[in-house]
Amino acid sequence: MRKKYPNALIATYINCNAETKAESDIIVTSSNAETIIKSLPEDRPIIFAPDKNLGRFLMKKTGRDMILWDGSCIVHEAFSMERIAKQLVENPDAKLIAHPESETPVLDLADFVGSTSALLNFVEKDDSQKFIVATEEGILHEMKKRAPHKTLLPALVFDESCNCSECFYMKRNTLEKLYLCMKYELPEITIDEELRLKALVPIEKMMELSKTIK
Repeated sequence: MRKKYPNALIATYINCNAETKAESDIIVTSSNAETIIKSLPEDRPIIFAPDKNLGRFLMKKTGRDMILWDGSCIVHEAFSMERIAKQLVENPDAKLIAHPESETPVLDLADFVGSTSALLNFVEKDDSQKFIVATEEGILHEMKKRAPHKTLLPALVFDESCNCSECFYMKRNTLEKLYLCMKYELPEITIDEELRLKALVPIEKMMELSKTIK
């Protein structure tokens, strides 16, 4: 894509791999993406990767036209707007909250859209007592800790036969693996030094830019 759009700035999501970061001009998180995108020079086109749903959300929020990589999150693209709409009818006192990696029809239904930390804070501080949550289901554990008196419902997905709002990849991390990793400092991951340094540049740019635009 850089060859196709040589004048474009490449902004990529923090969850991408080191190789992708090394090809990027700046990195964003779901918390700072809107602010970072707004701060980029308006005379330069922007390539946003890898999540097209987050990219569309940012285009709407910032007014910037971006070239989107055709990628998405398997959890967030599984949410069904039709089934969630029925949930809302059945729970008229509930607010729908969603992560911006969800597809546009779901985001259009939502009462609040935000990063993981923003969703947690919203549930904790908002006056509502019931929430339908459209993001990875594991967040409900922390939400219940912060707001034990509130009712939390996982948003429904297209496939009625599976619990598809749980991320298979995230669930590969277990307490046992974490314990063994901390005890033995294994497994060790090594990255080519040249690649590490290239990938570090856009991360440091993000950190510096975040300081100046607060």
